[in-house]
Amino acid sequence: MSSLASQTIAILGAGRSGLGAARLARQQGAEVIIFDEGETVKTDKLDAEGFLSVTGQAARDLEVKPGSFQQVIISPGLDERWPLPRKFTDAGIPLVGETEFAFNLTSMPMAAITGTNGKSTCTELIATLFNGCGFKSVPCGNHGMSLSEVVASGVSYDMLALEISSFQLETIKKFRARASLWLNFAPDHLDRYPDMESYYAAKARIFENVTQDDFAIVRAGETVKTGRAQRWTFSAYGEPADFTYAKGGFYHQGQKFGVAEGLKLRGRHNMENVLAALMTGRVFGLGRTEMLKALAGYEPPRHRCELVRTLRDREYINDSKATNLHALEACLRSQERPVVLIAGGKDKELDYTPLRAQLNGHVRAMVLIGEIAEQLERTFGDLLPCRRAKDMDEAVALAAGLSEPGDAIILSPGTSSFDMYTGYAQRGEVFREAVNALTE
Repeated sequence: MSSLASQTIAILGAGRSGLGAARLARQQGAEVIIFDEGETVKTDKLDAEGFLSVTGQAARDLEVKPGSFQQVIISPGLDERWPLPRKFTDAGIPLVGETEFAFNLTSMPMAAITGTNGKSTCTELIATLFNGCGFKSVPCGNHGMSLSEVVASGVSYDMLALEISSFQLETIKKFRARASLWLNFAPDHLDRYPDMESYYAAKARIFENVTQDDFAIVRAGETVKTGRAQRWTFSAYGEPADFTYAKGGFYHQGQKFGVAEGLKLRGRHNMENVLAALMTGRVFGLGRTEMLKALAGYEPPRHRCELVRTLRDREYINDSKATNLHALEACLRSQERPVVLIAGGKDKELDYTPLRAQLNGHVRAMVLIGEIAEQLERTFGDLLPCRRAKDMDEAVALAAGLSEPGDAIILSPGTSSFDMYTGYAQRGEVFREAVNALTE
């Protein structure tokens, strides 16, 4: 009989992670009540599955008595310091994160991927690699199904590719993975954390419970401490590392073992994702040739350095998901071709001056759109040619005219899209349509 059979468990959050945890807890024999302070929670779905729920004002007015629950499982979108979780912990009820809860109920091997940027792409690459090599894998965690959903499904996988965010790592106790990946670190989520040190400390917990039998796969130059794990490093930017990418080739300790030709991904930052995926496969004993063949079938997600088309020896790349300055800088650093950049959008009152060093000598020209077009022209107009466009069709046409054979024409806005579009996805689709409308 499950250890949860006699327990009453509170689930905080009625979203995908919370509902997955509720299903898993009920499968284990627990009685479950879901709590969510949101006024727009669709309780009809919860009712249809037979879950008791307390939502909206009733959840905000809740009084929790000691002993009324054996544990409380918190979804990653909720901060344990917020009033609702505090009602349970103040009553002495143990708090468990959704990922930790599911981890304790499965023995499936996993690779855990964290980082400020690139997590989802790397997670998908790893799952694609394993599936292509004849093993059963799925991307999950912070991307796709939650870990609780995967475990509750009853499907057995040979390896789970688990994207894990700082929010999920905040509440781990025993969680560890056979391969733990640290892709990068940059400022983010200061709406959740009081300072960058707190954000860094949360992400670094991915290595907290590793053993000498586990592997830490870390971008070269990162100073994160990786505990007792065996540390392997990677780089596509020239730093010394165990695994590297240079001039279209992949190398292990200086020996070439494959080429990027045939892969649909573009940019050195994506080559680092490929390296991290290949290293993960190596941890689990997969062969290099089989892995590279599997990765050749990977279709990149739209709007993330997505190659839309090659026309007249110019690559048109859709990086509409670059909604902040760091993402734009990462895109530019990753390019091996000269760039004509389409940038701009909503005015988020950001300072774009630091971008000048990244543009100088690498970006041939800029085409500017949206609310901040005039501001960007003032910031960069003395550095390189800048043209303003009234819409995406004009922006693509202007960029094509400013480019030369061998260039990359990239939409990487560096800000959000809500001045002109419903979101980055619509902005990216409009760019794709404009590019595909170009004639030979």
